[in-house]
This record gives sequence, C-alpha cells and structure tokens, in this order.
Amino acid sequence: MRAVLKKNAFLRFIVFSSITYLLFFLVYQFIVKRHSNYDQKFIGLIITSSDWVLQTIGYNTFSRLQDLDFQIIGIDGSNGVWVGSNCNAISLFILFSVFIVFYPGHQKSKWWFIPFGLVSIHLLNILRVVCLAIIANSYPTLLNFNHTYTFTFLVYAYIFVLWVWWVNSFANKKPASNES
Repeated sequence: MRAVLKKNAFLRFIVFSSITYLLFFLVYQFIVKRHSNYDQKFIGLIITSSDWVLQTIGYNTFSRLQDLDFQIIGIDGSNGVWVGSNCNAISLFILFSVFIVFYPGHQKSKWWFIPFGLVSIHLLNILRVVCLAIIANSYPTLLNFNHTYTFTFLVYAYIFVLWVWWVNSFANKKPASNES
C-alpha cells in the first residue's frame, strides 16, 4: 500500500485528506461541541453579524441567544431562522483547509490562502443566514427548500471554486527564485 501511495499523488491526496478530515470532524463533534462553549460562541458571532447586516439594510430584527443550541435570528413579523451547530460552517472550514493542506503545492501559498478561504466562507455563511432570514420573512414556504438545496449547493460550489482556483493558480507554481 505504501508503494502505491508513494507513486500516486492523487490517491495519496484522497487517502490522507479523508483520514485527516474524519479525525478533525470527530474531534469537533465529540469534543469541541460537547465539552466547550466555543461552538455556541461561534454561532453567536454568526447571529450578531447577520443581525447587524439585516439592520444595516433596513430590517427590524430580533434574535435569541441561549446556551443550549437555541439561537434564532429573524425579521420582526417572521418566525426567524434557527442557527445551530450544523449551520456554523466549521465542518466546511475543516474540509476546505484539509483539501488545501494535502493537495501538492507550494507551502507558502497555503499560509495565506487558507485564512483567506476561511474568512470568505464565514462571510458567505453570514450572507446565507441573512438571505434565509429574509426568505423566512417574505416567502416562508420557500425557506426549507432554499435552506436544504439552494444554499447547500451554493456554499459547496463556492468551496469547490476556491479549491479549483488555488489548484490552478497556486498549487503548481514554483516559488520565485532569487536569481540575479
């Protein structure tokens, strides 16, 4: 098996990124979520950021932040949207980071591209929550479909586009040499 992994870069990428993703995902699910309040604080950040965006564009909002995964953001007059652990994009952060780390390429590019990707995924997730709150207010019957399909597709497509961009623009580039 080692010889096959050594010869096949793509297989090595798939095996090591899958194992690492699974390991980090399990640590997140069974340690971070259950034995710390970081998950709830991060959800609170998403809700307060979404609330700020909604108020900035002219909506009157409400939010409920509680410790036991009961956190809602909404526009006055609607039921709002619940933001739970599955909505905070942390598993997507892990997926994106693992793909960049294990794909062959210049390490220096990874040091700035991973934080860029994480911040942009986080901002996209805030925009997703904002849009879902607007849908819950204006078209509540479309909320479940958009949450389940539209935004899931858009977020995963964005992560894929980020990864393809990195692969095509930075992964195969050689570091600049200091030739005179």
